[in-house]
Amino acid sequence: MNNFPESQLLTPATSARGPLSPELMHGMDAYWRAANYLSVGQIYLYDNPLLKRPLALSDVKPLVVGHWGTTPGQNFIYVHLNRVIKKFDLNMFYVAGPGHGGPALVANTYLEGTYSEIYPDVSQDEAGLKKLFTQFSFPGGISSHVAPTTPGSIHEGGELGYSLSHAFGAAFDNPGLIVACVIGDGEAETGPLATSWHSTKFLNPVSDGAVLPILHLNGYKISNPTVLARIEEEELGQFLRGCGWEPRFVEGDDPEEMHQLMAGVLDEAVETILRIQDTARADGDATRPRWPMIVLRSPKGWTGPKVVDGLQIEGTFRSHQVPLLVDADHPAHLGQLESWMMSYKPAELFDADGRLRPDLAELAPGGDRRMGANPHTNGGALLHDLRMPDFRVHAVPVPAPGAVDAQDTLVLGEFLRDVVKLNHDQRNFRIFGPDETLSNFLGAIFEETSRQWDAQSLPSDEFLAPAGRVLDSMLSEHQCEGWLEGYLLTGRHGLFNCYEAFIHIVDSMFNQHAKWLKVTSQLPWRRDIASLNYLLTSHVWQQDHNGFTHQDPGFLDHVVNKKADVVRVYLPPDANCLLSVMDHCLRSQHYVNVVVAGKRAMPQWLTMEAAAVHCTEGIGIWEWASNDEGGEPDVVLACCGDTPTLEVLAAVSILRAELPSLKIRVVNVVDLMKLEPPTEHPHGLSDRDYDSLFTTDKHIIFAFHGYPWLIHRLTYRRANRNLHVRGYNEEGTITTAFDMRVQNRLDRFHLVQDVIDRLPQLGATGDYLKQRMRDKLVEHSHYINAHGQDMPEIRNWTWTAGSLGPAAPSRVSPPRGPPGCSPGGPVTPHADRSYALALAVVVLAPAAAQAQPQLRDARCARRGHDERARDGGDQQRHGQGHSQVRAEVGDGHGVRVLDDEDKHQDENDGPRDERGVHRADPAPEQSAAGRGGRAGRGGRSRRGGRLRRRWRWRRGGTVGGGRRQGGGGRRGWLGHGSSSFSLLSRSFSFFLANGEGGRQSLGTACRASRPDALRR
Repeated sequence: MNNFPESQLLTPATSARGPLSPELMHGMDAYWRAANYLSVGQIYLYDNPLLKRPLALSDVKPLVVGHWGTTPGQNFIYVHLNRVIKKFDLNMFYVAGPGHGGPALVANTYLEGTYSEIYPDVSQDEAGLKKLFTQFSFPGGISSHVAPTTPGSIHEGGELGYSLSHAFGAAFDNPGLIVACVIGDGEAETGPLATSWHSTKFLNPVSDGAVLPILHLNGYKISNPTVLARIEEEELGQFLRGCGWEPRFVEGDDPEEMHQLMAGVLDEAVETILRIQDTARADGDATRPRWPMIVLRSPKGWTGPKVVDGLQIEGTFRSHQVPLLVDADHPAHLGQLESWMMSYKPAELFDADGRLRPDLAELAPGGDRRMGANPHTNGGALLHDLRMPDFRVHAVPVPAPGAVDAQDTLVLGEFLRDVVKLNHDQRNFRIFGPDETLSNFLGAIFEETSRQWDAQSLPSDEFLAPAGRVLDSMLSEHQCEGWLEGYLLTGRHGLFNCYEAFIHIVDSMFNQHAKWLKVTSQLPWRRDIASLNYLLTSHVWQQDHNGFTHQDPGFLDHVVNKKADVVRVYLPPDANCLLSVMDHCLRSQHYVNVVVAGKRAMPQWLTMEAAAVHCTEGIGIWEWASNDEGGEPDVVLACCGDTPTLEVLAAVSILRAELPSLKIRVVNVVDLMKLEPPTEHPHGLSDRDYDSLFTTDKHIIFAFHGYPWLIHRLTYRRANRNLHVRGYNEEGTITTAFDMRVQNRLDRFHLVQDVIDRLPQLGATGDYLKQRMRDKLVEHSHYINAHGQDMPEIRNWTWTAGSLGPAAPSRVSPPRGPPGCSPGGPVTPHADRSYALALAVVVLAPAAAQAQPQLRDARCARRGHDERARDGGDQQRHGQGHSQVRAEVGDGHGVRVLDDEDKHQDENDGPRDERGVHRADPAPEQSAAGRGGRAGRGGRSRRGGRLRRRWRWRRGGTVGGGRRQGGGGRRGWLGHGSSSFSLLSRSFSFFLANGEGGRQSLGTACRASRPDALRR
């Protein structure tokens, strides 16, 4: 059955009224037919490209892949754009929003000759046609989309939504360029595309180029109708006019009429663009015009099979991909495919050798005016280096490490201001962001330039102007990313500044750009473009004021998934390092550079000279903070990021003051990829260099800006497995800056405890220091709840090689000491707890029941706080093999670990409250049998030569040396189940909380039952 009547195709004798002469219209129609023929051939054919013999099944690819539905419409647009390029001598290229229409762009760049110039083996003859057809969607060939391998492309289009943003990015600062952007009606439903209609509010008709959107309404997506194709033309027109456009409609399915309609509308649109630009440039009037656009409504799968197996194909969703299955299971379809291809009359289009007829080839523009050869589509060929200021001019004077504070991005803003100034004449550098440039403390930029804005302005506005180097007045990360990518892909430079948490919005756009860079780096004809630079600030550790929703450093994890040849990640610890890193990134090409920096006042560590060396190396030992030179360290403390660096150095300060004999090495990481081996990343350290920094066997306490497991992943192949990472663990709220670190166990007090836990040789000295760190955590919790800010010793801390910082308020102790102390003598918290622990172990267990009513009353006052903490985390944490004996102290605002000897853990250290300290046992009334879970187990650990019994606790089950059992099971070494032991710890908590009165009341109960307790 032949579904391709001759009446569908034009003949020389017919012509509708319009701007095209009959001869030109016939030639354009023939050119369109040639493009359609090549498109079908790419999808289906393996051999017999000119159909010189009857089509056989062996001529068809064994796996047919491609998208036909959008292709004939795009071929139609391309041939008409060729005509206006020649007529008006336009500098124009084509962005294919429906990028899965790859056959169209490949076919047209082949017909105009660009493809064969770049790929000589795909020659302009029958052999070249066979190669062209065979390679499409074929192993070892090309993809079915408008890929980086396609000449004239800057937009892959495999993921829809970014075409119009890319087009505007290309048009900025290119006053002679018109970007024809074809937008699919399915693509128009995406959020990024819907946003990008508003780009006209940022386009300056004086200094920028123009974008001509062509909204292609073919009515369907994969299997659904499209929204814009199913609303009335009036409503669609109102929508587009409301976005600032002046739409012109072309609608139909008769080729003769459609050629004339399209030619007339396209002439009018181009003339309007040129008139707008001429007027604006002559008068210097940058008032926003209503730019023209075209709405083309044509059938999906136009000129393809109308009906297959009784189902309508043309004009329906069924033509979206392969409209006709041709294989051994569908032998009758082979004849339909042949009829379809012959309907384009290839003998009228190509000569016997397979070359396009010369009169048709003349319809395409020549040289760089061909859209496939437009220099802007190979932006690296137009790239000029930035004129860079000396970043050292902006150095923060650092007389000694930590002696001064500075706001890193505030300093960077002055450097970027100078970059803008030096490149003002070149007009090849812009800064993009979603209304966060001022918030990120880059405001110095506005001393030199303005925000580009071509909508209404009010006297109260700041920094708005029709022309400016900053595009940050639209609250859309998608828009900013798309603009920047289009700007870079056409040969310019830029920077995207964004809140760290919300850069995730463009995760997928980053994916596509990184893939583009990866593929183009392997194409000799593609020139390198400027790097895509992200500045992520207002980061996770400085979002305590905005809360949990603004706290997410996970973009780093996402970035490192990409090819090592493409991605770079930098976390400078201070302003001077940030200047050095940013200078490097802005000079680099063909990378994605991610720089994470803070905006709040932070200690400055390195002089500019030292910072430049450190950043060049990317990683290094900070000798001034270490004390292991000349010998082996006892422990390595590593840090990556400004806040982790601060906390590591504060922890080192404590350790060196309290444990002066401890040998500590401090390693700072700026270039995150240094942690990988060189076989995985070109920046990676060799194993020998890595071991020289981190040793082969010493414990490494690593404080990291992001999620801890990223460090484990990057160091997976390294020899030293004694790596313990602290970072962001999804704990956060609106709180103080230091409390954010406490909640995630990144603070100095937890880091000190981590060191002690890994070094059992510290013995009792370490035990006492560890207890003081716990005390500090409780003191911190009480202080912020009472005062709403961090303790003075945190806020006012400065680096010294051995200091606890400003003195903290002294702890109030009970007036009497434990037995063995002289009456009225000094009582330390540690002696008090030692006495209490001994009393609890020997005598409190049998007496605990007598104190239960008082303990329950005390518990009730705290239940509202603790139940919330317990329910929110205990179920997630238990069963991980980490447990401690815990006891509550204080007034309900904090919970302190009594003994934490079994803390050989990493990222998840057991149940904690929202302050990051360990939660208490379950309430006494919740029995082991009623709670379920697994029983505890006893164990022994050696610390400082002393053998100590390890106490463990689990929800439900026994305590002591027996095997794990459920509640009511085997007795532990105290002879009591977990419910009794929980009550014991409550008694001890009550004793601590109630001071002398608690001691006396519990002591009386204990003495009454002491003989029985001693027998046990």
